[in-house]
Amino acid sequence: SVDSSVFRRELAGSWSEAFFQSEVIRLAKALGWVYYHTHDSRRSPAGFPDLVLMHRGQGRVIYRELKTERGRVTAAQRDWLDGLVLCGVDAAVWRPSDWLSGRVKAELLKG
Repeated sequence: SVDSSVFRRELAGSWSEAFFQSEVIRLAKALGWVYYHTHDSRRSPAGFPDLVLMHRGQGRVIYRELKTERGRVTAAQRDWLDGLVLCGVDAAVWRPSDWLSGRVKAELLKG
């Protein structure tokens, strides 16, 4: 039998950032979140997180940088995330393994 953790690692490693983002947005919308994503950030300052998610019912706004399993967080991205957290904002990085472990859904549901 195949070890499920090996399978999950291999599956997570195969997800592109675009596919992962579409799955996160699909789930977030199903759970009542609205989102903002800058589609073309080339003319914007570097590092701003990929998604801003807002849930009126939960009274929450969260910022998430999405990365592939091997994707590196840039210095500018880390600076934004660290600054947001320092200001008391819920900001973090999500990877496909976080989806497969249930972390993404759990963080969207905690309210």
